[in-house]
Amino acid sequence: MKIPTLPFTVTDWRKVPATKHAGETGEALWHTLDIGDLRVRMVEYSPGYLADHWCDRGHVLYVLEGELETELRDGRKFTLKAGMSYQVSDFGDAAHRSSTKTGAKLFIVD
Repeated sequence: MKIPTLPFTVTDWRKVPATKHAGETGEALWHTLDIGDLRVRMVEYSPGYLADHWCDRGHVLYVLEGELETELRDGRKFTLKAGMSYQVSDFGDAAHRSSTKTGAKLFIVD
């Protein structure tokens, strides 16, 4: 990941409009800041959310609130709680998808 040239930027995430993204179940609200090819997001998953796709994109994901289950296509599962993160490269290791029983708030850079 390379951060493109930009001025020092402060983001008030409460002022970044949200877009809704339906999951297989539940929904995600994305507050997104696009910087060239870099995407920085504050994401909120509703309780019962399950992603509607397997993802091959690389991410740095940090759990701010709640609990997130990340499943890899090869069957491995990881539970992340507030204060935990994962890092995965583009097309790295195995495709992944997220779910949460309780809801979760995440900070993601990809």
